[in-house]
Amino acid sequence: MAIKKELIDELIASSGGSLIGPDGLVKELTKALVERMLRGELNHHLGYEKHEVAGYGSGNSRNGKSQKTLKGEAGEMTIEVPRDRNGSFEPKLIEKHQTRFEGFDAKILSMYALGMTVRDIQGHLQDMYGVEVSAALISEVTDGVLEEVKAWQDRPLEALYPIVYLDALMVKIRQDGKVENRAVHTAIGINMEGQKSVLGLWTNGTEGEAVFPSALVQTCVVHLIRASLNFVNWKERKTVAADLKSIYRAPTAERAEAALAEFRRKYPKHQVVADVWERSWQRVIPFFDFPEEIRKIIYTTNAVESLHMTLRKVTKNRGSFPTQEAAIKLLYLGLQNVSKKWQMVQGWRDALREFAIRWPERIEQARAA
Repeated sequence: MAIKKELIDELIASSGGSLIGPDGLVKELTKALVERMLRGELNHHLGYEKHEVAGYGSGNSRNGKSQKTLKGEAGEMTIEVPRDRNGSFEPKLIEKHQTRFEGFDAKILSMYALGMTVRDIQGHLQDMYGVEVSAALISEVTDGVLEEVKAWQDRPLEALYPIVYLDALMVKIRQDGKVENRAVHTAIGINMEGQKSVLGLWTNGTEGEAVFPSALVQTCVVHLIRASLNFVNWKERKTVAADLKSIYRAPTAERAEAALAEFRRKYPKHQVVADVWERSWQRVIPFFDFPEEIRKIIYTTNAVESLHMTLRKVTKNRGSFPTQEAAIKLLYLGLQNVSKKWQMVQGWRDALREFAIRWPERIEQARAA
């Protein structure tokens, strides 16, 4: 719908140039439009316009107005809600117990999901819209997500995820008057179409693969490299990292083992680095059984690392969480934001072809499901 330019000019002129804020044009225009639409709703409910003859003897009529204060992006405003004599009028635009404009809760959730604290949100809403919002209201809005989180955690998953990345993010949670570090386990699955999704968030139990008896487990090479370099001084790290590459870039497990032996010979003072690799060797060598098409997808949990980096930004402003539910609530909102940007895994078709060659029965069962 196009609004006439002359009308816009007239409105701006009458506002004195103030568009937003407590006395701005946007607020006054919103108020006028809302009240006009509420009057229209009442007309429809009664079945006749104000002062129309059809209203005489109809059994119901207008009965003045009541005031309601609403919070929204245009600020806090008091509107007049028309009433009917029978008390049967229930407006749809602004419902009976509604105290906030539609979209205002979404604004609060958006800011909360970006990692803003309750105090940050209060200050932003006050500065931008002149609206005072209590901490209790923000908690009420964000706690409304908990049912959504539960439904998301309990949702049915797909029959097969050819690749699942597992990792844990540490958060501080208050428990019995003490703050303790607790691991929040995350799992990202790649489905048959090459789409990534977070399968869930868990805070109980430990990482393990006992529930996946047929899974082939591969450790994260990037994590292994980081653990190795913790024992190397800054001056040598670049050289040592380059020589470690000859291990995990080897074409076969045998060549990789030879490269590890060569690393031990070359760096006698860094035997602890070689020990890190040797202790994890049984979870390093599955990688060498795959062609390059699969290796470049599974050799690192970079997908989880990227997710965790984003979630750490969301949680960094909070020293600790009062409850486990509070932590999960914020992490859930944060991952919903980041997962919107995920696209199909690059090179997935080539990798899926190799999976189909090695495990044809599993792939066919998943396709038939």
